[in-house]
Amino acid sequence: MRENEFREMRNERESTCVLNRICLTTLAEETPTTLMAFPKAFLSSRSSPFISPPFHRRFSSALYPPPDSDTSPDAAIPTLEPSNDAELLSKILLHHHNPFHATESSLQLHGITFTPHLLSQTLLRLRDHSKIALSLFNYSKSLPNSPLSSSSYNLVIDIMGKVRQFDVAWQLIVEMDQHNISLTASTFLILIRRLVAAGLTRQAIRAFNDIDGFVEKTSSEDFRILLDTLCKYGYAKVAVEVFNRNKHRFKPDVKMYTVLIYGWCKLGRIKMAEAFLREMVEQGIEPNVVTYNVLLNGICRKASLHPEERFERTIKNAENMFFEMRERGIEPDVTSFSIVLHVYSRAHKPQMSLDKLRLMKEKGICPTVVTYTSVIKCLCSCGRLEDAEDLLNEMVGNGVSPCAATYNCFFKEYRGRKDADSALKLFKKMRDEGMCLPTSHTYGILIGMFLKLNRIRVVKEAWNDMKETGVGPDLDLYTVLIHGLCENQYWKEACHFFVEMIEKGFLPQKVTFETLYRGLIQSDMLRTWRRLKKKLDEESITFGSEFQNYPLKPYRR
Repeated sequence: MRENEFREMRNERESTCVLNRICLTTLAEETPTTLMAFPKAFLSSRSSPFISPPFHRRFSSALYPPPDSDTSPDAAIPTLEPSNDAELLSKILLHHHNPFHATESSLQLHGITFTPHLLSQTLLRLRDHSKIALSLFNYSKSLPNSPLSSSSYNLVIDIMGKVRQFDVAWQLIVEMDQHNISLTASTFLILIRRLVAAGLTRQAIRAFNDIDGFVEKTSSEDFRILLDTLCKYGYAKVAVEVFNRNKHRFKPDVKMYTVLIYGWCKLGRIKMAEAFLREMVEQGIEPNVVTYNVLLNGICRKASLHPEERFERTIKNAENMFFEMRERGIEPDVTSFSIVLHVYSRAHKPQMSLDKLRLMKEKGICPTVVTYTSVIKCLCSCGRLEDAEDLLNEMVGNGVSPCAATYNCFFKEYRGRKDADSALKLFKKMRDEGMCLPTSHTYGILIGMFLKLNRIRVVKEAWNDMKETGVGPDLDLYTVLIHGLCENQYWKEACHFFVEMIEKGFLPQKVTFETLYRGLIQSDMLRTWRRLKKKLDEESITFGSEFQNYPLKPYRR
């Protein structure tokens, strides 16, 4: 009986999709009080084996600089800026929405004057709430002086692409063209990036070919961004096919070849990367330090370092690359040394890391925050916390500000030692000094540790601090929190956050559903589970009338 009920619950849950809804009041309404919730920030790979750990590209900005063109997708999207009005608006929008009922067709925002800047900043704060963002965007069209601009369109296209609502994104592009809103290649490149991220490479290439039908002729820089996007998401083979088909349209240069070399290195196909380096030289295109750093990173980053012979072979290959660079008159830079230092860190070679750092200084190469962080990570992972603290002080003394990843190295070691007090002491120091703000990963390490140690009060304090820094709730962290509460048998709190995450538009993972169900059953709380399930099943899930003009599809995980 229990097994059948569980199977029925699981099937119903998999077919459910939750849609956001907004119910707005005027800005004069009282700002809602802070509600306790726990975002993705606290995701920890150790404390949560059922969720993949956050993906960090610590060397990507130095190794592989982003496109410097105005058509870059990132350049076309506005950046987050301080704005009290946008903060207040986003809080009201998030607080007064109900995901279970039809959205109000007319949004009551009387007395608010929207400017393009205010609209963009509010949308930026709603990036993780696509339905609410789309409602606000659609409402702004009805205003007498519509604040819509190419930036707000680009932002909403990116938000829709993130949740794979590509039909809506295409319709917005058509709207831009029909209303003579500045439509450039960057808008298409935003959509292309989201298509590639979703694995829709064929549609992405078709979208690139469609650019000429809407805007001016595509440039070599636009083509390089297409190759760059394909390679960064692991589609090097597709990128090479596109590159070979379009050689007659876009003249190959060092940047294009560097992108392709990066793509093969990302897949661990070093031989193919070296073949493209040789082809590049044969075509009369000279590689630069970025090209060699990309190849060096490919050789070192994914190499197996155990047993000792493999580590020595990797270091020998890196030294050979240094020799080849110098033969071509290219002197290794700080990024080159940082890559090798990362190898030492992975292999747990603290003394070799310190020696290499000393050699860098003797050569007149100033270590960066990435360089110092690699060595600190190695020292912390080997238990040499005092040496790591000395290096941190030296780093600050040399004018290099530590980043959150630097402090995370210490937090991970404290987590391994279950030393919550030392972690809290360092966290307080990190905040008081103000050199950098904690990231979502920082909070993930701390909350993961506190949940394991059953220190729920400290978890709440960390959440309040996280709320002040602007890190929002996320599906991953809700999952970690609910699992941690279940492990500690806080069933009431687990049910509360389970409902809250759904009300905020996050669909629980299957494993979360099963964990909560199994825990309630084992604790003889089947009635609680039935009430919880009934509450969810009774709510209708429909679209509001303002979405009728958009080909929205059900949200699925």
